[in-house]
Amino acid sequence: MAEELLRAQVGRRVELILTHLGGDEETLTLDIVADSAADFDRGLLGAGTPLAKAIHGKRTGETVAYRVGDLISVTIITVQRSPKDIAHDAAERRQEIIDRAVSESDRTNALNFASSFSSKWGGYEPEGIEDWEEDDK
Repeated sequence: MAEELLRAQVGRRVELILTHLGGDEETLTLDIVADSAADFDRGLLGAGTPLAKAIHGKRTGETVAYRVGDLISVTIITVQRSPKDIAHDAAERRQEIIDRAVSESDRTNALNFASSFSSKWGGYEPEGIEDWEEDDK
């Protein structure tokens, strides 16, 4: 199949022209990936996003209405196969960030509890908690 006959779908790299109100245009190149691998900052567009849905199944040269914010249309310049070396680790990276945030939240909660709790048997000392580190470091 010739590259120019490919349709925009998962596993394809698309070059787009986004047209704004007033006629301003910007060019954007994205690889369409499964939502779990999406990372817009790295050029990986999730298949479930409004933009991916708008261009799904379209070919080079097609223009579709796309009214989001000040955008009015999207024109597909090229559609080609995505390179095989695309990193699809976005879901794992997001989970690592979440895990770090939860650990930090747990540490903060433990410090708050130790600092504010006292009972008839004595209070908790935050000294051991202050050195809390993530288990998976």
